[in-house]
Amino acid sequence: MAQLHRHLGVDIGLSGLIKWIRYPVVTSESAGLDVVASVADRFDGAFAHQLLQDCLVLLDSPLSSRDIEVLWLAGTFREFDLERLGIDGREWLRRIADICADRVRGDDASFAPAAATPVVDEAVKEAVGAEISSVGPALEQATAHHAYNPLDGVVPALQRAVDVDPDLAFRLLLRALKGYFVPISELRYERYLALGNELGLGEDVVDDRDFNIWPDLVD
Repeated sequence: MAQLHRHLGVDIGLSGLIKWIRYPVVTSESAGLDVVASVADRFDGAFAHQLLQDCLVLLDSPLSSRDIEVLWLAGTFREFDLERLGIDGREWLRRIADICADRVRGDDASFAPAAATPVVDEAVKEAVGAEISSVGPALEQATAHHAYNPLDGVVPALQRAVDVDPDLAFRLLLRALKGYFVPISELRYERYLALGNELGLGEDVVDDRDFNIWPDLVD
């Protein structure tokens, strides 16, 4: 299902939703659900497929609610703050999944959602894990020590997500870097483009003009 809806010219799935729930920023649960419904309907409902699959993969995984919350908060720069709203991470994904499933049923009344086990290429999994480890110190500094929106545990949550789905973990890594505007080098940026290509992601998924690229930065 997901493979048919990965090339939309924008960030996709959960990472795409995280981007769109920030621009413009929404701060209430009802407004957040309205954004979910709007995003799921994009591209004549095609966006709902990958978003639903991302949610189901995480819900079917051993990741804790806290892990899910941390990954969400990192990408949204805590602007849509599940903690402040009192929303459990797994419950939030269930609500998103329900909205997406309803949208898909609008085109196919017989549709029954089911999580598909991600096909994991061990070499790609190692590559994504290596990128998380490599940028980890900078990401941890930017998140845990941020003056206004501090957030602990981002790197460990991403590392656990790699074991679940390297593709989704990579997209969430990029969204966390963009959310906290972490400086990256041009060399690292080029590696991200190459890794995205290996994962079958369009360049628009990797680079949506939200990166903080420093030409003089050395990896």
